[in-house]
Amino acid sequence: MKYSNYSAIVIGSGISGLFCALKLAQQINLPDGLLVITKSNFGESNSRYAQGGIVGVMNDNENDSVELHIKDTLIAGAGLSEVNIIKFISENSDEVINDLIEYGVDFDKDENGNITYTLEGAHSVNRILHAGGDATGSVIEKTLCRLVKENQNIDILEDTIVVELLTDSDSECKGVIIYNDDTHEYETIYSSATILATGGIGQLYKYTTNPEVATGDGVELAYNAGAVLQDLEFVQFHPTAFAVEGKNNRFLVSESVRGEGAKLLDINKEEFISQYSDLKELAPRDVVTRAIYDRMAKTNSNHVYLNATIIPKEILTKRFPTISKVCKAEGIDISQDLIPVAPAAHYYMGGIKASIDGKTSVRGLYAIGECASTGLHGANRLASNSLLECVVCAHELANYLSFTSLVSPKKIDETIMATISKYMTPLSDENFDVKVLKTKLKDIMWNYAGIIRDENSLLKGLDEIYKLKSEFRRSDKCLNREEYELRNMLCIAQLIIKSALKREESRGAHYRADFPMTKAEGMHNCVIKGEGEPSFVK
Repeated sequence: MKYSNYSAIVIGSGISGLFCALKLAQQINLPDGLLVITKSNFGESNSRYAQGGIVGVMNDNENDSVELHIKDTLIAGAGLSEVNIIKFISENSDEVINDLIEYGVDFDKDENGNITYTLEGAHSVNRILHAGGDATGSVIEKTLCRLVKENQNIDILEDTIVVELLTDSDSECKGVIIYNDDTHEYETIYSSATILATGGIGQLYKYTTNPEVATGDGVELAYNAGAVLQDLEFVQFHPTAFAVEGKNNRFLVSESVRGEGAKLLDINKEEFISQYSDLKELAPRDVVTRAIYDRMAKTNSNHVYLNATIIPKEILTKRFPTISKVCKAEGIDISQDLIPVAPAAHYYMGGIKASIDGKTSVRGLYAIGECASTGLHGANRLASNSLLECVVCAHELANYLSFTSLVSPKKIDETIMATISKYMTPLSDENFDVKVLKTKLKDIMWNYAGIIRDENSLLKGLDEIYKLKSEFRRSDKCLNREEYELRNMLCIAQLIIKSALKREESRGAHYRADFPMTKAEGMHNCVIKGEGEPSFVK
């Protein structure tokens, strides 16, 4: 096995990881260099597919304020968002967005050269910056990718999955073990700062807007290393994913389309959302999602429609070129035709419990972006808060690490050596049909731990997960990337269901049909690895 050293390791090449890497490389002395690891192609992430935009409480937006943004986020978060976290992120939004502009991100502007703001669900004012019309994530991602590639202080490893974090006898993270899917080789990399920026868990569900890389790897790595995880039951299902027959990975039809005036219609082409919320199409995502889910059940259909034809064609063309192009490829002209949409797993509010500057409960281990649970989103993410959280927390982590000594570890104890030895032993010759097992897992999660849950469905789902785990007899070393992903997915699926069982109420994106009421006091669910089974902690 090869061995190497880096001052800091960033795992993941989405916006949070890339922004953090750039800030680290610019302001910190890195005697052993900086490494960015991505398990797929460089830049493939959930960030790339974020359409609507990024929240910005900007100094030039006279209609907005930090107080308004806090209020909107608290309402969407259903009693679990942390006020101080929201305030800090909101107050720093102008600075980090101007950083993005300095990096070369070209946000959309009006004819006078002023940045344009749009409206999305549960926002009280127009405060969403967008780029490329409906390609904000892609524009930011491509800009940061280019800058990282050009930076001589940053090394990049592609097609490489981190299979385990190295923690010593004092429970401090000292680096990682990686597996390269091209060379089929393992490598141990020591570092004093390991940063998880691995994104979400959407691929655990049959229908999702997430790319294939979103398999919960970072959350599993942190859990296995003994870190505290938080609120794992909160999975956000986006109400309007493009419902094309035969496709489970579904293209997101941004909330911005409804922000510009599009209306929801059922299969009979009748408006219905007012029956569920006075806010209609701009209600919080969990409300709109359950409304669509209920309407689909009542009309025995697998989708509803989004009517964007009422938006002037010149606005549609300018604001939504990507959505228009994707729909056109399926024979739908969004200026004339209704768009079939249905809910799909989208964003993860749960994850690794982390502070605003990325610190986890494990020394030397940091988490930023979607894999982290900072307390911003609470039980239900407010639209477009995610990209803002990515850059603010990445910025703060880089600032924090600038005051630490980033010298790679020189002393490795027996605990770490025992971990390394597991990956030097031969595997059993068992063959597993990973594709089939993944499909079973996705069906289980969608059917039993999806948009609406109850004790019976969750227990049934947990039983089915245990059966899958008994079929897939790998716990540590696996054969390839696909097996490692399945290992991670099974772990997170079990944790989501157990957390959903523990939360005997309905709150935000977590809806229990057997506990439809929300408790007076919002409490976080925190879990840590126990002996065999997870342990819930305060």
